[in-house]
Amino acid sequence: QVQLVEFGGGLVQAGDSLRLSCAAFGRTLSHYIMGWLCQVPGKERGFVGAISRSGSSTYYADSVKGRFTISRDNAKNTMYLQMNSLKPEDTAVYYCAAGSSTVLVDIRPIYWGQGTQVTVSS
Repeated sequence: QVQLVEFGGGLVQAGDSLRLSCAAFGRTLSHYIMGWLCQVPGKERGFVGAISRSGSSTYYADSVKGRFTISRDNAKNTMYLQMNSLKPEDTAVYYCAAGSSTVLVDIRPIYWGQGTQVTVSS
């Protein structure tokens, strides 16, 4: 069993940066492919990006490519989402997830964090 806890959400202005953290408790994070997803009211949870078990490979949704960076520190059992050049349309609840997949485009989440709100004002 793995418990995931996100930190770092908040209210920022367009163009600002924000870093989210996802800390894992329980089994070591290195066993899992990891990802970030986001959700706005009335819509399905959408893919933001993913990172391989070793951290050597990442994959991003087109909407965040070049602005967001995912990294992980397996020694600290933590994953990060660095969000730069934020836009109002990035406003959402952001979730981290640990999955069983071997491909970044579909991590097949097994465990979810509780979510953290990111609000970007114009």
